[in-house]
Amino acid sequence: MLNDLLFDYTFRTVALGSGIMGIVSGMLGAFAVLRRQSLLGDAMSHAALPGIVLAFIITGSKEPLALMIGAAVAGWIGALFVTAIISTTRIKQDSALGLILATFFGLGLVLLTWVQTLPNAAQAGLDKYLFGQAATLLERDVATMAAIGGLALLVLALFWKECAILSFDPDFARSMGLPVHLLSMLLTSLLVAAISIGLQAVGVVLMSALIVAPGVAARQWTDRLGVMVLLSGVFGAVAGVGGALLSSAAARLPTGPVIVVCISALALISLLFAPRRGLVWSWFRDIRPVAGQGV
Repeated sequence: MLNDLLFDYTFRTVALGSGIMGIVSGMLGAFAVLRRQSLLGDAMSHAALPGIVLAFIITGSKEPLALMIGAAVAGWIGALFVTAIISTTRIKQDSALGLILATFFGLGLVLLTWVQTLPNAAQAGLDKYLFGQAATLLERDVATMAAIGGLALLVLALFWKECAILSFDPDFARSMGLPVHLLSMLLTSLLVAAISIGLQAVGVVLMSALIVAPGVAARQWTDRLGVMVLLSGVFGAVAGVGGALLSSAAARLPTGPVIVVCISALALISLLFAPRRGLVWSWFRDIRPVAGQGV
């Protein structure tokens, strides 16, 4: 059965696309976890929905590249609104994120409902972007995901030192004369790119899990940024390919939710069994001195 899956065009395409999505979202999401901006990824993924629908309205096409661009623009605008609300009002970050998430997602649902009432057969399937439909991935979609994701990772590599300093100590970065605001917007833009390439496979509702969970899992295993980012990408890729395999092996099992379940399982295993930080190891360290005293 596995041999049949490996030579199946649909499975290979879905697995490759899901793996690319996992690598990019995992590596870039690690910085969101370190900067305590996990909710920002959730807000931007939900904010992408109106961008997808508006891109379809403007272009009249469901071409994935056009919809990705629309999603990226909407997500970036959502991030700008969050920043503006925090800097110009007394509203806290979590409240601003919740406000933008609900507003943009609600607008997206209104637009989606309106578009689906139009006498145009081309709009069919737009609702799949809510929870994703990885089975619709084609080779050109995977190539687009690889190009955008590769470019995002290349930019991250070029500004690695600056992004690392910003993630761990923004005040020190500011004292060094680094453009902290511009670097923060750069990281946000890269996160938007990671979100936009994963929406077709996972959807706007579940995409935040692919941003947060790989970084959370990787953080349990290491204290080094480089190792954490690489591990986060590996965990994302394993979840993506593993989810594609499991959903292909079982009938009528959606790929996106299965991928989320896989990465959640990896995060849970890491939280329990990772050396030094794992809850199980901590429990053993706590009972060892007590056992020694009993002897």
